[in-house]
Amino acid sequence: MSRPRSRSRTAVLATGAALALSVTACGSPTAASSGGGEGGGGDESPIQVGLVYSASGPLATYGEQYLQGFQAGLDYATDGTGEVDGRPVEVVERDDAGDPAKAVSEATDLIGQGVQVLAGSTASGVATQVAPLAEQNDILFISGSAATDAITGVNDNTFRSGRQTYQDILTAQSFIGDAQGKNVLVFAQDSAFGQANVAAVTAVLGGAGATVTPLLVPASATDLTPFASQARDAGADLVFVAWAGETAPAMWQAMGQQGVLDSTTVVTGLDIRASYATYGAQATQIDYLSHYFAGAVDNEVSQAMTERVEADGGEVDLFTPDGFTAAQMVVHALQEGGDDVGAMVDALEGWTFDGVKGELTIREEDHALLQPMFQARLEDQGGELAPVVVDTLDPEAVAPPVATS
Repeated sequence: MSRPRSRSRTAVLATGAALALSVTACGSPTAASSGGGEGGGGDESPIQVGLVYSASGPLATYGEQYLQGFQAGLDYATDGTGEVDGRPVEVVERDDAGDPAKAVSEATDLIGQGVQVLAGSTASGVATQVAPLAEQNDILFISGSAATDAITGVNDNTFRSGRQTYQDILTAQSFIGDAQGKNVLVFAQDSAFGQANVAAVTAVLGGAGATVTPLLVPASATDLTPFASQARDAGADLVFVAWAGETAPAMWQAMGQQGVLDSTTVVTGLDIRASYATYGAQATQIDYLSHYFAGAVDNEVSQAMTERVEADGGEVDLFTPDGFTAAQMVVHALQEGGDDVGAMVDALEGWTFDGVKGELTIREEDHALLQPMFQARLEDQGGELAPVVVDTLDPEAVAPPVATS
């Protein structure tokens, strides 16, 4: 019998996107379960799980990594059977193309067909629109790679399988230690993306006592040298770079030529493998905050993920763990909850489990996913750039404050 779920939370954390043990249960997610919901007791009907993610659109590469991870995670968490308590798990894929309106339409259609579990949301704008549907229709929603802090604590029915922006910013802070009295410059494009990063850094590091100054570059700018000079002359303790698009190589070149990388600590988020070339000759001089990269962790779960993804012709990258973790969460929720959404939520709240990145905990109060984060650098290894872990930050060191109503 699950407890009543009537509380509703509103996240008060920054909503920018940077550039991701219950007392009775711990250990392998593949452990046998008797099933705590209505689905046990000989019921062999399929369980449908909806995946609404970016199969196309600007974040299609991220979506592909998420899907490969989910498929590998489902195989791992069900010991290769694809079943939970004798019931086959049928994954229904829907493409949102990164469009919130399309995502809502696809999610609504799946809910109308009786699907009780949704996962996905590659983009933050999608996640914030799908989350309310979970509460309104009393289904389980596990957001994917979307980094927005707004998902944490938004309602009882919503969880996340990736990191959030707050954890990114705290990882960036770790390069300079205590933020009190430090000067932080946010170097970004004057766009919604750039402004969101300014807001996030201001909320996190400004709230910790740093003086945060934005340097927003017009999106149309092609000569980036003057802006790099301003960044150098600012004399900041930390320059946080949030940049996207085709001008990234020119931006990094300007930062190197103007001596910014030599004069201060410059931190940015480590993106997917295909992006490494955009850092140019400056790649090895930059400090990177990292959610994950292939080889960042070597444990039984990460090995299992890599083996399964590569066996299917894929390659582990930044967002592969987000899909893998989502599948672990889905299987655990179904094992313990069956067809009872309330019991699924209860099973996930406070759950600690072994994940690709190490030990993960779903915080009961607001469903934040507490997880390790990484300081990284890029090294030239035989003419190719390869990421290397500089330091692994404990989940508690990068935990966001509890989202309150």
